[in-house]
Amino acid sequence: MAYPTEAVYGLGCDPAQLDAVQRLLALKQRSWRKGLILVAADQAQLAPYLAEQSAEIRARAAATWPGATTWLWPARAGVSPLLRGTHNTLAVRIPSHPLALELCRVAGHPLVSTSANRSGQHPSRTALEVRRKLGRYPVLVLHGAVNRHARPSQILDLLTQRHIRS
Repeated sequence: MAYPTEAVYGLGCDPAQLDAVQRLLALKQRSWRKGLILVAADQAQLAPYLAEQSAEIRARAAATWPGATTWLWPARAGVSPLLRGTHNTLAVRIPSHPLALELCRVAGHPLVSTSANRSGQHPSRTALEVRRKLGRYPVLVLHGAVNRHARPSQILDLLTQRHIRS
């Protein structure tokens, strides 16, 4: 499904359904090696995917959520490489967009969230752009506004606080 986030439309699925994750990667023409982002309604939804961290480090992420900050968090053992790519971390965030948050609440689990476009294309900022870029594929599109002037989420390393993408 495609849904609005703070800055662009996201393309997502249930991260526990690895066949759906594989279809999403094929649709985007994206290598599994890069990894994907998970969005969630709260930290409890992310817990099954993340290695335990100290209260201080968890608070570091919590201080930026909900919002457009994605953290590279050490992944729990057994998290699929389809989600984390070739990394030992998993990209996670709690979005501030009300529709993205509600989707996670209703689903009861996190969702994969990657931009709703083919790899190498500009991200979609409207439902119409999603349809133009992915229309011949069976993608459910939820309509909603994005902040057309916002940039995609910044990405930070949880342990080092190093900026990966600003």
